[in-house]
Amino acid sequence: MSRKAHGQVRCSQVITTYGPGALIDLPRHSAIVGGLDTWPKTSDLEEIPEPRLSHKLEIMTAVPAPRLYAPPPDANDPREPAKGIGAWRFPEWFVVQEAGIDGRERSRRLVNRRGLDDKGRFDSRPVVATRFVRACPKGHVDDLDWWRFVHGPDDNCRRQLWLDERGTSGDLADLVVRCECKKSRGMHEATILELSPLGTCRGARPWLGRNANEACNQPSRLLIRTASNAYFPQVVSVLSLPDRGTGVQTSVKELWDDLQIVDGAVDLAFLKKKPKIAEKLAAFTDDEVLAAIDEAKSGRVGEKPVKQVELEALLAAPEGFGDDVPVDPDFHARRLPDHVWRRSGRSDGIAAVIQLHRLREVVALVGFTRLEAVAPDIHGEYESDVQRAQLALDPKWFPAVENRGEGLFVQLRADAIKSWLERPAVKQRLELLAAGHARWAKEHKSKRLFPGGPYVLLHTFSHLLLQSLSMRCGYPTSSLHERIYADYDAKRFGVLVYTGSPDAEGTLGGLVQQARHFEDHLGEALRISALCSNDPICAQHAPGQSMEGRWLHGAACHGCALVAETSCEMRNDYLDRALVVPVLGVPNAAFFRAAAL
Repeated sequence: MSRKAHGQVRCSQVITTYGPGALIDLPRHSAIVGGLDTWPKTSDLEEIPEPRLSHKLEIMTAVPAPRLYAPPPDANDPREPAKGIGAWRFPEWFVVQEAGIDGRERSRRLVNRRGLDDKGRFDSRPVVATRFVRACPKGHVDDLDWWRFVHGPDDNCRRQLWLDERGTSGDLADLVVRCECKKSRGMHEATILELSPLGTCRGARPWLGRNANEACNQPSRLLIRTASNAYFPQVVSVLSLPDRGTGVQTSVKELWDDLQIVDGAVDLAFLKKKPKIAEKLAAFTDDEVLAAIDEAKSGRVGEKPVKQVELEALLAAPEGFGDDVPVDPDFHARRLPDHVWRRSGRSDGIAAVIQLHRLREVVALVGFTRLEAVAPDIHGEYESDVQRAQLALDPKWFPAVENRGEGLFVQLRADAIKSWLERPAVKQRLELLAAGHARWAKEHKSKRLFPGGPYVLLHTFSHLLLQSLSMRCGYPTSSLHERIYADYDAKRFGVLVYTGSPDAEGTLGGLVQQARHFEDHLGEALRISALCSNDPICAQHAPGQSMEGRWLHGAACHGCALVAETSCEMRNDYLDRALVVPVLGVPNAAFFRAAAL
């Protein structure tokens, strides 16, 4: 690992694409991003206070009272030492760049890093890292045992290995690993798990150090370093909400920059020597203040699920219209009067449209997997027994970023959804979707339950609305995000489309102003989604019977309902246009009737 910083990425990319354990290609090397132990000391990082998120991470990871810190920023002063994130060279096997028959690179030697000279060459020839490694879904990653792959586990031959390319496509079927002892094996066999070609996973965690292995008994699987399934980050996000607690809680929040360091009565007495703090806390006893501080640190501001608390805050927004002055810079929502946006019967199923003039989202990275992604459930929660790779040998904090922006919340009428669910065509359609989910759960050995018809309706509606909004709000589709709220117990349903930026002032208001034109966007979304360019194949897709294995999709494809995965909270699963708008072959299962188009 080099101690000199060699490049830059956005702070938000450290939480998603280039977090600890990610495989990256540099101009001259390939590497793996180091764990949190290679980061600067937390005293050199900016802390991001968000008690609700910290409490959620504590439940998920069993790390007591974890703190959140932003990735190290780029130093503006070139005279200051760079405080970057470490990266280890990986993998340690290379192919030699040597010409084969007719001057083309057809047969190249495979060499280990120990065989390179001090200039990183082999036999005076340049080398490049092999694109093949082995991994398991838990996140472990390791070099292939190339000699074992060619000879089997009982042969100790260590003669020179060659990688023969017998075609021009680079396909695994055209690649053969050959030893000078005359034994060889095609690379395509590395994908046949029944043969156990790569052996059992050693639990290697090179992002945490050379000897950071842990126990693992899963079979190793072939992984191409640059493939999209090489790194699946598990991120958790919450919206910062206004404090609706008692007076002491409000005062503690206002003084949190000072009070967050308080660990007992002695610290509190010292800080109360400041006139400002003493005045704010004069009405409360020390025990009340210490209890409020402890509650804020632990995040025990109620034990409700994160999304339920957010939904309550959204629905509690007062009615307002015009240039409202925000009291809270982190959350400022106003319910738009009906007469401003409702113009016809097209929006009869809509209960309210709420403008979020200001919002703050905090996103934290908690771990990652490889080969198979693990998505949260409809409440934003991960399964309790989900396995993930650790970000540090002994994690005590997590990397996070905060985004400030704006949003548009749409609430659907609970009675309209209830009537919709009672229709025979809807029940029949949901049975097909549930059958597809059952096939997927069996194939992936997942305990996740089918999210239910209202969630699929809301999720698909969100994607269609998001695409319409992006045409006029000034932000591309990939910059918009969704949060789906399906509270079955309280019968409250809604969709939040929002955008955010790590800049201090957030966004410019282009999205929130589209609330006034909501009916126009609703009509556009319904009109365009009624006919997909892939119809009738898309519209007549049967999720429980599809040959292509799209178990979690109804009438949905890249031509209509799928969006960028950075925008979707469910990795583009659980989508069906037929539940939103009449489509070919399924005219009677839509929440919005044909007359609304």
